[in-house]
Amino acid sequence: MKIVAGLGKNQKVIKAIENVDFEVIQTKSEEELVKLLFNGHADAAIRGSLSASKILVQLKEKYPNIARASFIDLKGHKFLLAPVGIDEGDKLKQKLYIAKEGSQFLTSIGIKPKLGILSGGRSQDYGRSTKVDDSLNQGKLLTSLIQKQSINTKHYHILIEDAIKEGSNLIIATDGICGNLIFRTLIHLGNATSHGAITLGMKEIFIDTSRSQNIQGYENALKFAYYLANLKKKNLTLIK
Repeated sequence: MKIVAGLGKNQKVIKAIENVDFEVIQTKSEEELVKLLFNGHADAAIRGSLSASKILVQLKEKYPNIARASFIDLKGHKFLLAPVGIDEGDKLKQKLYIAKEGSQFLTSIGIKPKLGILSGGRSQDYGRSTKVDDSLNQGKLLTSLIQKQSINTKHYHILIEDAIKEGSNLIIATDGICGNLIFRTLIHLGNATSHGAITLGMKEIFIDTSRSQNIQGYENALKFAYYLANLKKKNLTLIK
């Protein structure tokens, strides 16, 4: 089993590689990382500290509709958070795609999807601003469309804390900017643990990582990539 990891300006990824007990191919080239992943010479890849934009451009040549979802552990509760790319999830269609692909991913690793949809206010906040009204209406519609696909889904409005308390394992933020802010608050200011962001909508395994990540964060991403690659190779799913 081989995992390829990108080495950019943040050299903490090298320390993380030294802490794992499986083979990691190191590269300083975004092009080489994608090439090793696509030609099968690597079973999975993590971005490490290379350029996300350069890698995503290459991935999208093969998979135009990919989206990223961060895999987070908050006090023992594991969940996906999406969208987290600042240019992702602006439109209803994109969030519906994330819901579908994220649910399929969770199912593939033996977790029954339970979705929490967020919007920009409580239900009683209608009328405070056009922006809030639009967000609430989109959240309501998105919830309805996902429920029609027989996926357990609830609209939590702005109450992300309730979504976590009630066990949501795929939380969909209002857009990628809000998702990215939630991620940074949980990981860099709170006590949550990041395992990297799984890239949805592609058959290969690519884990995105923050350039601000610490050694443990990169190590978690490497182990997550290895776990998914091993699971895929064995063609197994976990039972929970």
